[in-house]
Amino acid sequence: MNRVVLPGERRGCVRIPASKSQAHRLLICAALSSSPCELLCDGISADIAATIACLNALGAEISVSDNRILVAPIREVPGNVCGLPCGESGSTLRFLLPVVGALGADAVFHREGRLPQRPLAPLDEALCAHGMQIRQEGDRLCCRGQLCPGAYSLPGNVSSQYISGLLLALPLLKGDSSLHVTGTVESAAYITMTEDALRTSGIRIEKNHWNYGIAGSQKPRMPASLPVESDWSNAAFFLAVGALSRQGMKVMGLNPASSQGDRAVLDVLRRFGAEISEQPDAVLIRRGELRAVEIDAAPIPDLIPVLSVVAAGAEGETRIVNAARLRLKESDRLASTCAMLRALGAEAQELADGLVIRGGKALKGGAVDSCGDHRIAMSAAVASCLCEGEVTVCGSECVKKSYPRFWEDWEGLFL
Repeated sequence: MNRVVLPGERRGCVRIPASKSQAHRLLICAALSSSPCELLCDGISADIAATIACLNALGAEISVSDNRILVAPIREVPGNVCGLPCGESGSTLRFLLPVVGALGADAVFHREGRLPQRPLAPLDEALCAHGMQIRQEGDRLCCRGQLCPGAYSLPGNVSSQYISGLLLALPLLKGDSSLHVTGTVESAAYITMTEDALRTSGIRIEKNHWNYGIAGSQKPRMPASLPVESDWSNAAFFLAVGALSRQGMKVMGLNPASSQGDRAVLDVLRRFGAEISEQPDAVLIRRGELRAVEIDAAPIPDLIPVLSVVAAGAEGETRIVNAARLRLKESDRLASTCAMLRALGAEAQELADGLVIRGGKALKGGAVDSCGDHRIAMSAAVASCLCEGEVTVCGSECVKKSYPRFWEDWEGLFL
C-alpha cells in the first residue's frame, strides 16, 4: 500500500522493539536447549516469525503470547522436513542451514523475494565438503546429509551470517571442530552477538583472534527466562529523526552496553554534528550544525539508507565507502537509496561501492518506491523531516519484515 507522510521536523518519544538479530540467535539456542525457555520479546517481526516457523518444523514447540515466546526444545527431528518457510529472512536461512546439517535432517527451505538470488557461497561449499548435499530448485533449497566435525575455513568479508551459522551448529557435532576466519572480517559485531548467545547458553568456544576451537557433543542450556534487548538497527530511524529535529527526540529501551554493531549509529550522528545525551535507558538527540562526513559502510551496512538521509540534511559532500555488499540485500540498496534521495530532490550519486550525497538544502518531497525493502521505506519516512512537500511511500507495508509497528510509532510523533 502507498502511505502519505506529511513534511516537517518531528519530535516526541518512542520505545524501540526487540532486536531481531538477537532474537534469531536466542531462539535457535533455546530450540536446541536441554530444557524449555521463555524469551521476553517486545514485537515479533516477519523475520523472527520465519525463524520460529522453521524451528517448529524441525520439531520444536514454540508459541507466542503477547510479548512472550515460549520455547519447548527439539526432542526428535523429523526424518524428512519438507517445509522450512524462511520467507525473505537471510539470517534464518544462513543460521539454520548448518544447524539442519548438524541435526542430520533432510529438509527443504522455501525462500521468497530476493532471497533465492542472495549468495550462499562459500558457506554451501564448506558444508558440502563436510558431509552435506545442497541443491537449489528455483525458490527451494534442498539439503540432506549429516554434517561432520573437522577443520572449517571461511572468508570474513562475505557475510558474518555464515560464520554465525557455523558457530551455532558445530558444537552439536559428535567430534571437535575448528573454524578459521580468513582476511578482513566485516560486521564483526554480529559475530560477537552470536558468541554472546552461545555463552549465555553455556556453550564453550575457544577463540584466538579469528581462529575458533569448538568442542563437540555440546548441548545449549538456556536460562528459564531471558529478555531480548531492544534493536539498535530500528532505533537508528528515530535517532535520525532526532538528528534532524531542533526540538529533538527521546529514544527509549536501548542498552548502551549492547554488542549490537549498529550501536555505532550514535558515533556517526555525533560526527555529523547531532547533539546527543545518553541515559541508562534512553538517548536524547537533537539537531546541531550538521556537516558532511565520510562513512565506512563495512561494519554497519544496514544503517546506510537512513544515514544517507541525514547526509542530505548536512552541509557539504558526504561519501559512503566500502558499501558493495548493499547490492545483495532485500533490494540493491545502493541503487534504491540513491533513487529514494533523488526522488525527493536530493543530490546523490551512485558509485560502484558507495554513494556521494551533497546535502544542506531542503528537499521537495515526492513519491518513493520502497522496492519492497523495509529499510528504504522507513528511511523515506525519515526523509520527510527535510521535505517541503508530502512524501508518498509506495509499498509501505514492507516494514513488517523488521518493525511491524513502525507506522504506529511514527504516527505517535509530533510535527
